[in-house]
Amino acid sequence: MNMQRRTAIAALIAAGLPVPAALAQGKIVLGFAQVGAESEWRTANTESIKSAAKEAGIELKFSDAQQKQENQIKAIRAFIAQKVDVIAFSPVVESGWGTVLREAKAAKIPVILADRAVNEKDDTLWVSFMGSDFVEEGRKAGRWLVEKMKGSTTPVNIVELQGTVGSAPAIDRKKGFEEIIKADPKFKIIRCQTGDFTRAKGKEVMEAFLKAEGKKINVLYAHNDDMAIGAIQAIEEAGMKPAKDITIISIDAVKGAFEAMIAGKLNVSVECSPLLGPQLMQAVKDIKAGKTLPKRIVTEEGIFPMEVAAKEFPSRKY
Repeated sequence: MNMQRRTAIAALIAAGLPVPAALAQGKIVLGFAQVGAESEWRTANTESIKSAAKEAGIELKFSDAQQKQENQIKAIRAFIAQKVDVIAFSPVVESGWGTVLREAKAAKIPVILADRAVNEKDDTLWVSFMGSDFVEEGRKAGRWLVEKMKGSTTPVNIVELQGTVGSAPAIDRKKGFEEIIKADPKFKIIRCQTGDFTRAKGKEVMEAFLKAEGKKINVLYAHNDDMAIGAIQAIEEAGMKPAKDITIISIDAVKGAFEAMIAGKLNVSVECSPLLGPQLMQAVKDIKAGKTLPKRIVTEEGIFPMEVAAKEFPSRKY
């Protein structure tokens, strides 16, 4: 039992207060600051973390930031004050984390970045970044489109539904996609706007795109499935056929996307797995055991076009 834990137990006993079981048993305590519940993906991610913590016998202190950075910073400071063993969080945006991460480092609490990265020069402020390669996801979306339009010389007008402004997936998925399509001048992004990764905002922004550009739109590239599903509603309400009149590419590969593909309304979804729970709990245990973690742990993922959706759907976990 470490000194910190021994002192805490002694203080509680002296004050005549009960000693929490987690403290007495020397249970690992993980503080996790989640982005929010903006999408099907995020809900599955939260569920994976909660169930994996329970299974691993790790006490989880969970906070939902409701997509606000200030809420996450507040939660991380609360975890520091509670002297948790490890802090993990999925940052709402990339920048503005230096101060609170330095506070965690000063308190000697290791930090794991889960699913999203931060834009900080000092990479000693976190132990490991675990999650998807968002740039590669954007590239996969771009490669699929280039392959689909191969042999065609007519201009391809693309509208882009971006994720939350300043978030790692929004920045990287745009970058990867543009990197691939820029090689051919027929591909042109004519409109792009954030849909905040939500279904409602995806629908609203797509309605605005359709009002402005109408039948000029050939392709919709959505940074996640929820926005794509919202956009599909807007396309149908405008009297057009999604996946036929407008080719639709999105990212995440959640069940809702597979249902849309089976219904013939979505052309392809690039996988981004939310099931990071077991991997995260293993990393937490390894840190506490004194093992060195790799600085970057990448999740393995695929790409699912409409044609394989019905066959793949029964085995999807999220």
